[in-house]
Amino acid sequence: MDLNQLRKKIDALDTKIVSILNERVELSSEIGGLKAKDKKGIYSPAREKQVLKRIESLNKGPMPPEAFEAIYREIMSGSLALEKMRHIAYLGTEGSFTFLASNKKFGSSVDYVSCVSIQDVFQKVERGECDYGVVPIENSTEGAVTHTVDLLVDSDLKICSQELLKISHNLMSTTSLSNIKKIYSNPQVFGQCRNWLLQNLPKAGHIWVASTTEAAKKATKEKNSAAIASTVSAKIHQLKIVKPNIQDIAHNTTRFLVLSKQDVPPTGKDRTSIVFSIKDKVGALHAMLTPFRKNHINLTKIESRPAKKRAWDYYFFVDLEGHRQDKNVKKALDQLDDMCKFLKIVGSYPIL
Repeated sequence: MDLNQLRKKIDALDTKIVSILNERVELSSEIGGLKAKDKKGIYSPAREKQVLKRIESLNKGPMPPEAFEAIYREIMSGSLALEKMRHIAYLGTEGSFTFLASNKKFGSSVDYVSCVSIQDVFQKVERGECDYGVVPIENSTEGAVTHTVDLLVDSDLKICSQELLKISHNLMSTTSLSNIKKIYSNPQVFGQCRNWLLQNLPKAGHIWVASTTEAAKKATKEKNSAAIASTVSAKIHQLKIVKPNIQDIAHNTTRFLVLSKQDVPPTGKDRTSIVFSIKDKVGALHAMLTPFRKNHINLTKIESRPAKKRAWDYYFFVDLEGHRQDKNVKKALDQLDDMCKFLKIVGSYPIL
């Protein structure tokens, strides 16, 4: 076939694709109506996982799996927008890493609400101003985002999903490297770029701000200043990238949580996050972990945080494999509840 014939075949396929996509959206809208009657949340992490896994299994190439995932994220995003699920709260402004993670999770068809702090994200979802909130929880280099951990203790919100985002940090400015006297970014980012900064800008001051997009905004206004942020932030604020990829570890990844008021049903491959406090006695923590060993549950993370109400009292945050409704998980949590002073299940959610 010649060029025109090949293009005509593509046009014919596009006609079918558009018709099929609209038919799919109409069915999604019907499902949204049924969910509204049952007062169920519109976004379903369990169904999202099921769809993406099925598409992956159907794909025989030559399109890579990542391309199909991106396409179907946008298809589902368009469906969510039609079902009136419009508001996603996130930390920072457009171009922040939390914004990029939110966009990766929900696509471009929903409305994103910028928040000045992690607490602001929590509050907007708690007050019903937003349907879901996205916050960072931990980085592969620097560990836990402690402010998020602390807020999860008292909030009634649930973790309903997660998103992993590979992080590339870029030094950006309106001036050259040799003229930079101060650098704006958030504490986690400075930690992830610590060695590079010591070697290349040892005399530059480090100024903490709430988000990387705020850092980029500051760098546009102050002479001899720079910011560490995403390439999207550089484009938005018209900053020159002086040095790309300055993170100390190449495989630098941040895990983000999706917060909501809804619980999520089991999918067969889930994670549960809990927080508990222990009685102050010798061997207490060891005893608290025994129910998980006895019920053959793998713990993927344990983090301690000081309680705010009493000195030298601590909360422990634990991530474990399984769903809270799984028989062995439920048994372990019931045993733990009898042993500790405080226990809260922060959420069970699919591992996508």
